[in-house]
Amino acid sequence: MLKKKFYDFLKMTLGCLMLAAGVYFFKIQNNFVTGGVTGIGVILAAITPVSPGVWIWILNIALLILGFCILGRDTGIKTVYCGMLYSAFTFFFEKYFALTAPLTDQMFLELIYAMLLTSIGSALIFYSDASSGGTDIIALILKKYTSIDVGRALLITDFAVAVSSFWLFGIKIGLYSFLGLFSKAFIVDGVIEGFNTCKYFIVITSKKEEIKEYIIKTLHHGVTSNKVIGEYTGEERTMLHTVCKRVEAIKLRKYIKKTDPKSFIIITTSHEIIGRGFRSV
Repeated sequence: MLKKKFYDFLKMTLGCLMLAAGVYFFKIQNNFVTGGVTGIGVILAAITPVSPGVWIWILNIALLILGFCILGRDTGIKTVYCGMLYSAFTFFFEKYFALTAPLTDQMFLELIYAMLLTSIGSALIFYSDASSGGTDIIALILKKYTSIDVGRALLITDFAVAVSSFWLFGIKIGLYSFLGLFSKAFIVDGVIEGFNTCKYFIVITSKKEEIKEYIIKTLHHGVTSNKVIGEYTGEERTMLHTVCKRVEAIKLRKYIKKTDPKSFIIITTSHEIIGRGFRSV
């Protein structure tokens, strides 16, 4: 449990850093309003003398209180950590890496980097069952009480914020903002699915004991077996079923082919495995 918590907080810290970098160096400088607290902060900074970093602090604190009350103690603590760390990173970049203009004159290129950094950062945070604060909290609440996935929940909560960019910054920025908003929803879901990807093995073999021992004692996964008969040959063999992570799948495939070259292996990809050794319900 301690090891899992350490890796969770490591992923959350990296996610917050990537999120803040994408927001400050690419989104704020180009006035991209792709929703969320960042979008609201950019809008409020344009009409008030307060900087986007300060607005992000203020808005996050208000929404973090809501998240702590609704999402529960564990998620609330992680969300407070991520929300405050993300705001702190953004404020740090604003203070010590002050920019008065975009890094380049290629707006589309900057939009790509803005979406990649913020989407991967958000996915790392969501994968740890946390949130960076802001409207991400609303997305997690929708995920908790409905069947809507995280990406689409973000799309719903951020849509209204992005609309305002047309009025405040013009059609060009507004169109870029909408493009970023839609692309982020799909990138977040894609990255999270990539984290959850596992391999499902069906192995028909005559070396049941050796392969079973390797799966249980070396890979530390469970295995299910049943007797099968090949109708073409009439031979009786054992069919093994197991699931493992992608890195482990390479090792298992090599071991099976080495132990039983005549084995028949079916490997399929699964984006979600729920149970002991993988994800909890």
